[in-house]
Amino acid sequence: MLGFFKKKGEQPEEEQRVQNTENKQFKAFAAQFKPEELPILAVTGANGFGGGKAGKEKLWTASIGLTAWMEEDSPDIHRGEFVLSTIADDKLLGYLQRRARPDSIIKFQGRVSEDGKRLLLLDLPESAFDPDLKAILEEQKKPVTFQEEGLGTFTLDRQVDWFETEVDWLGGQISLVFDAGEDRAGALQNAKALLADAASWDKRVREYAAGDLLASANDWAGQLEDEEPQEITREQFMDRMELESIEIRADGSFEFWFADGDMFYGHSIHVSGGMENGPDDASMEG
Repeated sequence: MLGFFKKKGEQPEEEQRVQNTENKQFKAFAAQFKPEELPILAVTGANGFGGGKAGKEKLWTASIGLTAWMEEDSPDIHRGEFVLSTIADDKLLGYLQRRARPDSIIKFQGRVSEDGKRLLLLDLPESAFDPDLKAILEEQKKPVTFQEEGLGTFTLDRQVDWFETEVDWLGGQISLVFDAGEDRAGALQNAKALLADAASWDKRVREYAAGDLLASANDWAGQLEDEEPQEITREQFMDRMELESIEIRADGSFEFWFADGDMFYGHSIHVSGGMENGPDDASMEG
């Protein structure tokens, strides 16, 4: 029986989020899992519960990543990348986020998909302990780094699954990142090529952004109240862009992220493109 899908009055107020087990959205979701309900212990990943609505559905699909799980009375531990999910509204999602923290061990009633990669949450999770899972948890929390000559020490950011370091770019410090799933050698080779010609790339990217966004920046400036708007020139636009990070990929594609210098009320300026043909898109984001 799903704890927070019981009828009202059968559980604490915080669990009375959906009136009964006849909820069609939940039943359709639960049909993807085996019917057997199991007591499960699991290790959560670097991120907590998140969720999003699909179309006109009233409830969220809430999920959290797991790195290991086991049946409570079984010695067998499943390790890898798994997803624990359920159907929830805003309030229940908040309870799940508080009860299942990143990098923790939790216990819950669940059902498992046929391939064992997905689990269905049937009640509110609670903190738990198991010595074998504790060892897995401590191992996954250790920093993952590597040194690259000319670029410095890269550290894995587990929340976004990318490697990041700080590098000098024309006298200022910026973040240089690449996805952990990328071909490392290719990404690093392209990063070094960008840095070796930083002045040229910096100018080229700023010019492209100004060409695409200068008119929008002046439109935003004209919306300021109680001030006489002053037109931003192309040179001023380029100067006010503050480079914060570059994401590079093994295929040569890149993304430059700039602070906007208050031209878009604090939004970011994003320029993407590739090393073969240069920048090909600029936008205001965030």
